[in-house]
Amino acid sequence: MAGENGAQIDGAQIIVNALKLNDIDTLFGVVGIPITDLARLAQKEGIRYIGFRHEQNAGNAAAISGYMTGKPGICLTVSAPGFLNGMVALANATTNGFPMILISGSSDRAIVDLQRGDYEELDQMNAAKPYAKAAYRVNRAEDLGLGLARAIRTAVSGRPGGVYLDLPADVLAATLDAQLAEKSLIKVVDPAPRQIPAPDAVERALKLLAGARRPLIVIGKGAAYSRAEDSIREFVEKTGIPFLPMSMGKGVVPDTHPQCAAAARSLVLGQADVVLLLGARLNWLLGHGKSPEWAADGKIIQVDVHAAEMDSNRGVAAPVVADIGSAMEAFLAGLPSAGIAPQQEWLQTISAKIDTNRAKMAKHLAATPQPLDFYAAYNAVRSVISDNKELYIVSEGANTLDFGRNLIDMHLPRRRLDVGTWGVMGIGMGYSIGAAVTSGQQVLAIEGDSAFGFSGMEIETIARYKLPVTILIFNNGGIYRGDNVNLSGGADPSPTTLEVAHYDQMMQAVGGLGFHVETQEELAAALKEALASGKPALINCVIDPHAGTESGHLTNLNPQSTVSHT
Repeated sequence: MAGENGAQIDGAQIIVNALKLNDIDTLFGVVGIPITDLARLAQKEGIRYIGFRHEQNAGNAAAISGYMTGKPGICLTVSAPGFLNGMVALANATTNGFPMILISGSSDRAIVDLQRGDYEELDQMNAAKPYAKAAYRVNRAEDLGLGLARAIRTAVSGRPGGVYLDLPADVLAATLDAQLAEKSLIKVVDPAPRQIPAPDAVERALKLLAGARRPLIVIGKGAAYSRAEDSIREFVEKTGIPFLPMSMGKGVVPDTHPQCAAAARSLVLGQADVVLLLGARLNWLLGHGKSPEWAADGKIIQVDVHAAEMDSNRGVAAPVVADIGSAMEAFLAGLPSAGIAPQQEWLQTISAKIDTNRAKMAKHLAATPQPLDFYAAYNAVRSVISDNKELYIVSEGANTLDFGRNLIDMHLPRRRLDVGTWGVMGIGMGYSIGAAVTSGQQVLAIEGDSAFGFSGMEIETIARYKLPVTILIFNNGGIYRGDNVNLSGGADPSPTTLEVAHYDQMMQAVGGLGFHVETQEELAAALKEALASGKPALINCVIDPHAGTESGHLTNLNPQSTVSHT
C-alpha cells in the first residue's frame, strides 16, 4: 500500500522516527560524512543534539547518561576514524555495565567488503564485536526500526552494556514508502524485565548471613544503577550489618551513616567472615577477593544479574542471580524469619578502627602547607561540597581521584561519577557534559591536571551549551607529581612532567569563568562563586609539585626500576 500521495521518506527520517518512538530525546556526537543530515533532522524533529570536539568524549557522555537514566545513551559518529574514536567509550561502557548505543555511519558495503578502497573504508561492525555487548548492521531501510529496537533491548537487558549499530550511507539515503516505513517501526516493550531470584537462593544467602559473626555488605555501582537505594538502606538498618561502598556505590546509603565502614576498609575486608556483594564484582578494585586483602576462609554471597560473574575469582557460597531490586525485595521479605542480629563485638571493633583512622586523617587535614597538598586542597572545598549535596561529582586522576574518594562524602546515589571498572583517564569532560545535560543540575568535575588534558578541549562544548559545569583542577604540573627529572640530564622534561599551565585562561577564552588560586581561602571562595553563578567555570588550583605518589594507590600495579625517579 502506497503512502499518502505516494509519499516517500529516507532512511535518516526513519531512524529519527524510531528514536522518537522509543523516547530517545538526546544525541551526543560529532557530525561529518555521512551523518551530518541525520543530526540536523533529529534536531529539527525535537531531539536535542549535543555536538562535541571528539567522539570519545561524546561516547562517554552517552554512556554516563545511560547509567543515570537506565535507558541507552546514544552517541552518533562518522565512519572509520570517528567510529574508532567512539569505540574507546563503547568498550568502557561495556566494561562498566552502562547502557549505550554507538551509531556510526559507514561506507559502501560492496566496496568495503572487497577492500576496494572506499572513503574511510573499514569493516566497522566486525571491529566493534570484541568490545561491545553486541554489534549490528542495518542493510535495508525497512530494517532500521528493527535494528534500533534490537540495540535498545540488548543495551539494557541483563547486565547493561554498549551496543554498536552500523548504518551504511546508502541505507541512510535510501527511500521507502512512508506508510510502510511507519509500520516497520518497533516500540520496545519492557526492554529490561525483572529477574526474580530463586527462593532457595535467597534462603541460602539469609541463612549464611544469620550465622555470620563478622558480616559485611559491599555496595557497588550495580546497586546504584538498580535504583534500589530505599530497600538497600532498609536492609542495612534492619540487619545492623556494616557496609562498605565502592567508589560509584557511594551515596546509595549515605557515607555519613553510622554503619558505613569506609574508614576501616582494610579491617572489614580482612576480617569479615561473610560478605554480601550487592552489584559489586570481585575484580582488581576488590583485590580479586583474595588473601591477604580478604579473609581466606570468608564466605561470599553475591547478588548479580549476570550468572557468569559468579566464581570469577573465588568460590561464591551463595550466588543469587537477580536484579538488585528484586533481590532486595526478597531479602526483606525473608528477614523476619532469618534471625539476623547485629554483632556488637564486630561493630565495636570497626568503630574503634574508624576512630583511629579518622584521628590520623584529622592531623593531615589540619595542616595548612603552602603550596597546597592534596589534603589541604580537598579540605578547603569539603564544606562547600557538603552544602551542595545535590551536586554531581565527576572525578578522575591518580592522586586526585584517590584522595577525593576518601575525603568527599556522598549523600545521594548516582551522584559520584568516576573512572569505574577500567580505571581509565579521559572520562572527565564527557561525563560532566552528559551529567549536566541529562540532569539539568550542577556538576563539579574534580580533575588532576594530567587527566584533564585527555578531554580538556570540551570546555568549549561546555561553554557553547552554557552548561552548569565547574571544573576544579589540582595542578601539580605532572603525571602523578611534577618534580621528576630527565634521568639522562638532557633538556627535555621527564616523561611525567607537565607545565603548570593557566587552564583558567582557556576557560576565559571560550567565554566561561576562570579562577587561578593558590591558597585554601582563594580556593573555597572561587568554588562558592563558581557554583553560585551556574555558569561554565574552571578553577586552576596550584598545588605542590612534590605532592602525590607514583600511580596513586596503584603503585603495586606499576613496576618500578631500582633507580630513583626524583
